[in-house]
Amino acid sequence: MTTLTLNRHPIPILVYHQIATAPLKGSPFRSLHVAPEAFSRQMAWLKRLGYKGLSMSGLQPYLAGERTGKVVGITFDDGYQNNLTHALPALVKQGFSSTCYAVSGLLGKTNVWDESLGIAQTPLMDESEIRQWVAAGQEIGSHTRGHVNLPETDEAGCRAEILQGKVELESVIGQSVSHFCYPYGRYEAMHVALAAELGFATATTTERSRCHAQMDLLQLPRVPVLRSTSLPVFWLKVATAYEDRRKK
Repeated sequence: MTTLTLNRHPIPILVYHQIATAPLKGSPFRSLHVAPEAFSRQMAWLKRLGYKGLSMSGLQPYLAGERTGKVVGITFDDGYQNNLTHALPALVKQGFSSTCYAVSGLLGKTNVWDESLGIAQTPLMDESEIRQWVAAGQEIGSHTRGHVNLPETDEAGCRAEILQGKVELESVIGQSVSHFCYPYGRYEAMHVALAAELGFATATTTERSRCHAQMDLLQLPRVPVLRSTSLPVFWLKVATAYEDRRKK
């Protein structure tokens, strides 16, 4: 059975990847690097305007319509070590929480799924760093075991990837992992059903929009923040229908 959002006002869920200085011009996926100082300014801006940055667990009562307020979900895909070193201090400074979707089978390794595209290999958080992240008030979600392309994986493989991603991370942090993110934003109805069956409360996508009422909690859209996102555009993304118009 599909569980739908009941929030009265649109809620943006921000998605970041790497919080680090961008590689050289012309490097693939350079846009997915947000400079640490830019991230810090964005978090300070949210706080100044009365927004509360929340993890997916923190966001749940708002998505369910049980609470109202100026809130923004903050998520990070892949579990880069630079999220811990560069994003965490800014989050803690503003009293914000966030969810980082980690790839359980690659902890302490690099973004090997990107290697064939010529993307520079960057360290991912190891088990100890994942625990540091959680101890600092942040949350871990699952991004499968090996960052697989689900539609290109058979059903048994998808089940194993989604289940093991959850179980292995729960073993690392000693608590439940209730939030999931589809790798590459690619998924089909079968994968939504698997996420529900395996006990995830929410799942996020790469569809662009803020969250509105009557959206599936296991197919939530997000708002991308990129290297080129200036503070005025960041405001448009959070506070206006700017991203809603980009919904497919």
